[in-house]
Amino acid sequence: MRLRSLMMVLGAAMLLLATGGPSSFAENDTMLMRDPTLQRGRGFIFPFSRIAPPQQLPRAVPQRQRVAPVAQPRRAAPVIVRDDPVIPKVDVAHHLVVLGDSLGNLVADGLEEALNDRPDVAVLHRTKLDSGLVRGDFYDWSKAVGELLAGQTKITAAAMMLGLNDRQAIREGETIHEPLSERWLELYRDRVDAIAAAFAAKRIPLIWVGLPPVQNARLSADFATLNDLYRQRVERAGGQYVDLWGAYVDAENRYTAMGPDVTGQTTRLRTADGIHFTRAGARKAAHFVDVLIRRLIERGPDQSLIALPVSPGTGAPTSPELQAGGIERMIDRMVSGLPELSGLGASLQSKPLAGPILPLSSLAATGERALIASIQDARGRGEAAAQLDRVFGEGVASEPRPGRIDDYRWPRGN
Repeated sequence: MRLRSLMMVLGAAMLLLATGGPSSFAENDTMLMRDPTLQRGRGFIFPFSRIAPPQQLPRAVPQRQRVAPVAQPRRAAPVIVRDDPVIPKVDVAHHLVVLGDSLGNLVADGLEEALNDRPDVAVLHRTKLDSGLVRGDFYDWSKAVGELLAGQTKITAAAMMLGLNDRQAIREGETIHEPLSERWLELYRDRVDAIAAAFAAKRIPLIWVGLPPVQNARLSADFATLNDLYRQRVERAGGQYVDLWGAYVDAENRYTAMGPDVTGQTTRLRTADGIHFTRAGARKAAHFVDVLIRRLIERGPDQSLIALPVSPGTGAPTSPELQAGGIERMIDRMVSGLPELSGLGASLQSKPLAGPILPLSSLAATGERALIASIQDARGRGEAAAQLDRVFGEGVASEPRPGRIDDYRWPRGN
């Protein structure tokens, strides 16, 4: 009996091990919870049998609806407002030719900037940087001017500035003349005359711009000698000489690299080499030529530079501005603020700088009484004299009168 019971226990244990033990019961319980039909008794699950779990169906994923993009309104193109004035296109009526060396080229740049508001005036650069009137073998200015005047370009005015490279010896045959010697000045003068006469023959106004002072004192002295020669020969041929010397010196007539520009602001006018102009310095030098060019343009009834009155037989203009020292006098009148009115020049110049001097402490030489003397005469004439003594002698203010500005008393009520 005991052996039978032992065998039954061993068989149950082996069966339990073969079926997976308690895990089968757990799976059966899970199936009963998932399948409600088994809970209602519609099926029976043996506790020792393994039941495969039901296959889970894939869950349907809802599709997201695509929303059409909202159409953005098209923006209008931005309106660009230009600060600079739009200058209408104008045909060029006047051609200003600028000739010279490196300094003349800088003045030509300044003239282009100065005449920017005049589209009818064209500035033509005809400069040669290292040229001069001495080395004709390097660049012959007399020949170049002749070819320029014989060309097709209708030149209405010419401005010339050179001499920077002319402190060299001039060779005459086998003879060499030192710079600024007597014979050197004669030969140099003839070359200036040849250029001035070429423009005078074509009745084209020639504006010769003088050399400015430089940092080297000896070189500045030589430039001053050349400027005197330019002035004499050009004005003799009917041209106009423009002096720049006073615009680039200090109060003691010495070279200075700083100074006022055309707007009156102090800035650097000369470069580090002590010879050439900065942009502001070139613009200032061009200002003196620009004043004359505008005056010449506005004079003719047909707005032509060629239509200037000339003296018969010589071809030299008779305009007061084109006479000796005319441009300097015109600039002096503009700086001093005196209007240029015909018929009033003599009266304006004859006006005294100050009126008669009247002393305040004694009698004047003319017998007129001074202010204090008249006050003293007023004393001793009753109430007025007593009031003057209190005010001027004792420093006591007079009594305020009703209605006067010094009456600060509060008005009494009725």
